[in-house]
Amino acid sequence: MGPHGYVAYFPATIPRTIDLPPSTQRLLADAEASLGRLAGVGQSVANPHLLIRPYLLREALASTRIEGTRATMSELFEADAGDPPSADVEEVISYIEALQWGLGEVERLPLGVRLLREMHGRLMAGVRGRERMPGAWRTTQNWIGAANSTIETAHFVPPPPEELPALLRDWENFANEDPEMPLLIQNALLHSQFETIHPFLDGNGRLGRLLLVFFLVQRGRLPAPLLYLSAYLERHRQRYYDALGAIRETGDEVPWLELFLTAVETQARDAVTRAQRIVEVRERYLEEAATMATANGRALVDLICESPLVTTRQVEERMDVSRPTALRLLRRLAERGVVSEAEPGPRGQRRYVARELMAAVVDEGVGSGG
Repeated sequence: MGPHGYVAYFPATIPRTIDLPPSTQRLLADAEASLGRLAGVGQSVANPHLLIRPYLLREALASTRIEGTRATMSELFEADAGDPPSADVEEVISYIEALQWGLGEVERLPLGVRLLREMHGRLMAGVRGRERMPGAWRTTQNWIGAANSTIETAHFVPPPPEELPALLRDWENFANEDPEMPLLIQNALLHSQFETIHPFLDGNGRLGRLLLVFFLVQRGRLPAPLLYLSAYLERHRQRYYDALGAIRETGDEVPWLELFLTAVETQARDAVTRAQRIVEVRERYLEEAATMATANGRALVDLICESPLVTTRQVEERMDVSRPTALRLLRRLAERGVVSEAEPGPRGQRRYVARELMAAVVDEGVGSGG
């Protein structure tokens, strides 16, 4: 029993050097290669927004599912099309907005405590947990355990709040250093330490996973947030928890490093395969749109690629056309097999879905294993 009346974990500062066993080095080489291929795809695609929005949705959806939400990709597209979002969908949307805001601020703010607090405030705005001090470090003790656990029965009790300033200074310093280790290893250690510190009362898991891809974009390893690591971590949720727990219980970082590197390799490979499929579908759509004898065809395809479920109102607003024109354009694409009419929205809005593109975006395991 500690001085606080319970047993809390007091982590060491983050190591600046690390010896990797041969198995980890092999996984690192594979992860680096797959990440490089994904970065190349992101730089070669003429319209990167074609990939960014669907990939962001996949990341946000999987990360929030780890925390217990039950939103689906279809529900996210329905919210884009004007359906009232559920509480679970709102959490996913807040995740995306926090990541996008943070990426817009990296030129102005370093990856440090101020940015963390700002992103956390946006992550938790208007969603469950918003009453638990969004954007503010915790001043009371938290713990992680089953629903009915107490601090005495919890399986992990993070460091007491008075330990946070020193731990967060070390975390911020490490995030902005170039230590004698590969960038992916630095990324993995930043995540495990953040989850161990658990500096907020709620939302630590979501923010910690958000930072994984954020760090790679901030450091220039990816041109945009094209990697959805949480999809892998969700599929291997217990291994993920166990690997982070091993660091705290035995000091063994290898299980987490190897799980993380496998996630990078698997999800980067999946993202490359999915990108190729999405680009192929878009090219076919553009060929069909070119037969419509209208200058709006290409713009409409780009809108559909961003959100495969569209309403006439979305077309009106995004393309600045009248409702009859929007409906005529969608009907022309429907005649060419690009879209088909879907069930009307809750307000009677006519909706059209690009089913082939929807499948390319939504299908699980397009190019992944594990």
